[in-house]
Amino acid sequence: MIAEILTLGGLGALASLGLGLAAKKFHVDVDPRITEIDNALPHAQCGACGYPGCMPFAEAVVAGEAPLAGCTVGGASVARAVAAIMGRTIEVPDERLVSRILCKGDCEKAVTKFDYEGADDCNAAVLVAGGNKSCVYGCLGLASCVKACPFDAMYMSPFGIPVVIEERCTGCTLCVEPCPKDLVVMIPETSRVVVECKSHDKGAVTKKGCEVGCTACNACVKICPYDAITLDENVAVIDPKKCTNCGLCIPICPTDSITDFRWGLQKAEIYDPCTGCQICAKVCPTDAIKGDLKMLHVVDLGKCISCGICVERCPVEGAMAMVDMTRLVQKPPILVPAPGAKAQPKPGSSPKVSASAS
Repeated sequence: MIAEILTLGGLGALASLGLGLAAKKFHVDVDPRITEIDNALPHAQCGACGYPGCMPFAEAVVAGEAPLAGCTVGGASVARAVAAIMGRTIEVPDERLVSRILCKGDCEKAVTKFDYEGADDCNAAVLVAGGNKSCVYGCLGLASCVKACPFDAMYMSPFGIPVVIEERCTGCTLCVEPCPKDLVVMIPETSRVVVECKSHDKGAVTKKGCEVGCTACNACVKICPYDAITLDENVAVIDPKKCTNCGLCIPICPTDSITDFRWGLQKAEIYDPCTGCQICAKVCPTDAIKGDLKMLHVVDLGKCISCGICVERCPVEGAMAMVDMTRLVQKPPILVPAPGAKAQPKPGSSPKVSASAS
């Protein structure tokens, strides 16, 4: 019995010695910066950086093969932390990017050419005559972008259009590439007024195919006081650098192509220092301010669209201000359809076309 114990103990000691020598011989020094960068990353393991995980990305950064700001999920703070570990500085905008869907043409508002029967994927559907939507630029509604999101920040509405849950969106951009129509874009979180259409057809053609398509009527371009809206190939485009989210373009759009994301609006209020000069009433584009000359004026909150032009033009300090009105304007709840729920198109006699159609 003792001999067996000594034999096993000797074998264990010999194995330990061999492993120790092997570890010493084949030891590879690991750059401590790799561990530091890995600790600074959010560890979402989403692959948005182009690497299979956070540690491979950290190794690539140290090797000079990945950009310092390659972690889109971590944002500006992580990018600066990574740069600091690498002994460098980096200019990264603090503004968070979120995804937007540049199409509102769901199955209630967009005309369909046929009923698609095939693979439940937008990239497969687009191979069949460019998709079943009459608008060749429209969303196909098969949720390829939603399936690509690893953060459950998107879902399909009951009417077959993707919806972004802004609070969950990390700006990882993984939803962008799966869309064959290039309708998923990343824009600054502060851009609260968005033209959700990408049709480049002429107005008459767009109108026939979709109730909410931009017809390039030019009304939004004319009313914008900041020259933030231009027409680009028959569709209105808003420059986020110029747009102040005043909202003047929203009610004037005849097809409702412009979406208002301005939850928690601030509205104008007038205080006692008001001299009744009537300048605010004259510049108000919605006639929301009333008052007699040299008398305290009043703002009609129902008409105020939060543009802030009146506050900018008021010559009396302390007479006007934009006030948080979230108590009056509440964000609608997020309604997520039950798993497996599919949108039902409007009744019609569209022919059925399978994915194998030529």
